[in-house]
Amino acid sequence: MNSNEFNFTKASISTLTVPKGQRRQFRDLQIKGLIIDVRGSGSKSFYISKKIRDRSEKILLGKFPDLTVENARKKALHILGEIAMGRNPQDEIRKSRCECTFKELFDEYMERYSKKHKKSWKYDEREVKKFLSHWFNRKISDIPKSEIQKLHEKIFDENGLYQANRMLERVRSMYNKKIEWGWEGVNPASGIKKYREKARDRFILPSEMPCLIKSLSEEENRTVKDYFMLLLLTGARRTNTLMMRWEDINWEQSLWRIPDTKNGEPLNVPLVEQAIEILNTRKRMTNSEWVFPSDLDSNRHLINFKRAWKRLLQKATIYFWLLDKRYAELAGGSRIDTYTYEEVNSLYNSFICRATKNKMKLPVGLMDIRLHDIRRTFGSYQAITGASLQVIGKSLGHKSSQSTQIYARLNLDPVRASIEKATSAMLMGTVSPDS
Repeated sequence: MNSNEFNFTKASISTLTVPKGQRRQFRDLQIKGLIIDVRGSGSKSFYISKKIRDRSEKILLGKFPDLTVENARKKALHILGEIAMGRNPQDEIRKSRCECTFKELFDEYMERYSKKHKKSWKYDEREVKKFLSHWFNRKISDIPKSEIQKLHEKIFDENGLYQANRMLERVRSMYNKKIEWGWEGVNPASGIKKYREKARDRFILPSEMPCLIKSLSEEENRTVKDYFMLLLLTGARRTNTLMMRWEDINWEQSLWRIPDTKNGEPLNVPLVEQAIEILNTRKRMTNSEWVFPSDLDSNRHLINFKRAWKRLLQKATIYFWLLDKRYAELAGGSRIDTYTYEEVNSLYNSFICRATKNKMKLPVGLMDIRLHDIRRTFGSYQAITGASLQVIGKSLGHKSSQSTQIYARLNLDPVRASIEKATSAMLMGTVSPDS
């Protein structure tokens, strides 16, 4: 019998030694093709040695003694069965070695798809790095469905259902694109259900609008004040408004042409008289190409307005509270027409503290208003004043398979009339709180 062949046992393998710097291979008498590779360093590993498709293959099973003789034989029989059915286990191993990491998938997704076809690509870039960077060094087939499910639940608990659902959509989209580009794997995000979302229908109510207008009229930052007012007067998306350029304004026709909208088509927005007045004033104030330049760099458009927006809502909410005599006493004689963020924030918090002390529950007021709700408010006021759904869709630049042709047949005259009626209704209200 060949000295390199014997019946593998724990005891017999434990006694195997070879000189340092050398290695020898021993074959098992029970399972043909099962070998143990012994090195001078003391390392011992089980392999299957087999010719597959006229090619000699050596498939690692595991190291001894972590892998027992009994389990090594079981794994060997399983692999030999795969080979007998015409499959080469090494193909999967080689494919795994060549497979990209999640970071490489993310980079490819951004360059080949997101940046080219999504206006929201910056959100993809920011959110994936924020929530998924711990997967960057993992092979994409090594991320199981169960792990994605747990992450979905974790983001829901810590960041809310909308953030969780958007992240699940991004992961699913990335894998779907990789499959579209030739990857033969399975999308691990498939089958994971999103949390049920409730369509947001909040808009600034007629009883709240005078409070917002009064607060806005007292805003000290002229750029953000005009920016928020243009949002009210046009119903345009906030990003489009931030990126408004003077070259986009047609003064003769009182039109603002938005060259690039969310739906991929340009949009002509009729400008009412109040909007033209604001733009005329701003034109005299700045030499920038931007209608709303940054306060720090006139070569860039406005970006940072969050503090001003919060201050605006806090003051509007205070005015809203003062309309009710039950809450007016909470003012404590404080001045309402303060300007700085710190002053408004302090007054707002003092209202809450006094209400808590007096066991009074203050209404939310306008604090739950989001900037995008201004756009919904614009459409709502058009509906309130009798505009048709088609006209509202035209003025907001909406696009759908059912209504696109209807929008195309409309001219801007009924749109302009609807906008003028809506903005007049918004701006005619006044606030007379006891202050």
